[in-house]
Amino acid sequence: MAQERLTVRKIREILRLKEDLKLSNRAIARACKVSNSTVGEYLQRARAVGISWPLPAELSEEELYRKMFGEEQPSVRSGKPLPDWDEIKRELSKDGVTLRLLWIEYIEQHPDGYKYTQYCEYYRRWRQKQNPGMHRIHKGGEEMKVDYAGATIPITNPETGEISQASVFVATLPASNYLYAEAQPSQELCHWINGHVRAVNFFGGVTKILRPDNPKTGVKSPNYYEPDLNPTYQEMAEHYQVAVLPARVRKPKDKGNAENGVQNVERWVLAPLRNRTFFSIPEANRAIWEQLKELNEREMQHLGKSRRQLFEELDQPALRPLPEKPYEFALWKKARVSLDYHIVFEKHYYSVPHPLIHAEVDLRATERMLEIFHQGKPVAVHPRSSHPGRYTTCPDHMPPNHRFVAEVNADWLLHWAAEVGPHTAQLVSALLKSRTYPEQAYRSCLGVLSLSKKHNHQLLETACQNALEAKVLSYQDVKAELEHLNRSLSANSQPVSLPSHENIRGDTYYH
Repeated sequence: MAQERLTVRKIREILRLKEDLKLSNRAIARACKVSNSTVGEYLQRARAVGISWPLPAELSEEELYRKMFGEEQPSVRSGKPLPDWDEIKRELSKDGVTLRLLWIEYIEQHPDGYKYTQYCEYYRRWRQKQNPGMHRIHKGGEEMKVDYAGATIPITNPETGEISQASVFVATLPASNYLYAEAQPSQELCHWINGHVRAVNFFGGVTKILRPDNPKTGVKSPNYYEPDLNPTYQEMAEHYQVAVLPARVRKPKDKGNAENGVQNVERWVLAPLRNRTFFSIPEANRAIWEQLKELNEREMQHLGKSRRQLFEELDQPALRPLPEKPYEFALWKKARVSLDYHIVFEKHYYSVPHPLIHAEVDLRATERMLEIFHQGKPVAVHPRSSHPGRYTTCPDHMPPNHRFVAEVNADWLLHWAAEVGPHTAQLVSALLKSRTYPEQAYRSCLGVLSLSKKHNHQLLETACQNALEAKVLSYQDVKAELEHLNRSLSANSQPVSLPSHENIRGDTYYH
């Protein structure tokens, strides 16, 4: 049997191009927009039954099909019983049900009924009359489509009167057209992800496929075969074990149900609320969910059932169960480990194992924790901190020599400082106590003590005393104060006369 059942017009064109223009099968295939093998099979069938170009004028469409395929096109005039095509369509929406299975059940009830090919042809004709251009049947519980409505909801600030526009997130189950919607402050990633979480909780289960419309928040690089998803979106999909298949760019049929769902929400949920004033997102959502409940329970005239009834019949039995815990939003970011084996996230410093110095790592930040990954493997976990400029350091991340310094060298620094003087010792002690871990102040302490090698101890003592009184605890401040003292002494110094001594010759010795 031919790979594709072609129209009589296309069969005529294949014969004409072959007989009149002597084109190759491949050229004919390109001209007629069919496969090369289909062209070859139709030409072979035509030769086998003695059909050539030009076709006889009296040859009808039914006769041509009967000669080439040994059967007539399905005809409704045979008097054989036909099934209820509306019921067939609803059955096909159920998981695992195929047209062949329904034909087997049909032929069991009507042994003299239509053969499978004619049965399929009748169904195809009925579908084209019901919804021209519809080529896909959605299985229950297979897919959830998500998008943002074009319309927004005004939210009025009760204190200032300022009006902001809230976006409306919409999720649709195409098999039943069951809808979920909510108002969100914006279309940022956190709201986009949390909208998905609340949608699957509303439906009470998870579909196999999630089909968004290539939003920049969720899909970094739109591509039908290998879309580059945002890491947070990918993680959410893995948490719910769902496949994310974004709608193809400029392919409206891929997102037809989503856009139809958005249109219904705009018409039957948002439009009735247009004259109401809302002072918060939760208040707007309560009104949206009241309208949404009414829409989902309203009977659809062309089907005689409501969206909720179809959901309970088609989608709900096929949905996969929700995981034990809902997905917790996490922000992903890349960072590079600095020389002090720390990374920076929101101006706070977190440690990683010291062998990863200069390496690029991935950060996963939830509301409470910060996880650090290197090449996909977790290397550090810290409680998330809101204190900028501070350090969160795990001792196990430090190199061995740093750990040794942490145990014994604090005393050594204090001992060295005491040799210089009490004010220097007091300053070094204050520096060590100003950090969460003493080793984070060692460089500053070493810098201060190294000044004793180049400057008078008494001047350093004075500089440390002044720094303590001014409550500035840093190497740079002590150094600047020391340089200021040196300049002051140089400006006020007088020529020094040498004391008399028997080994000093004096100026008269040379005359």
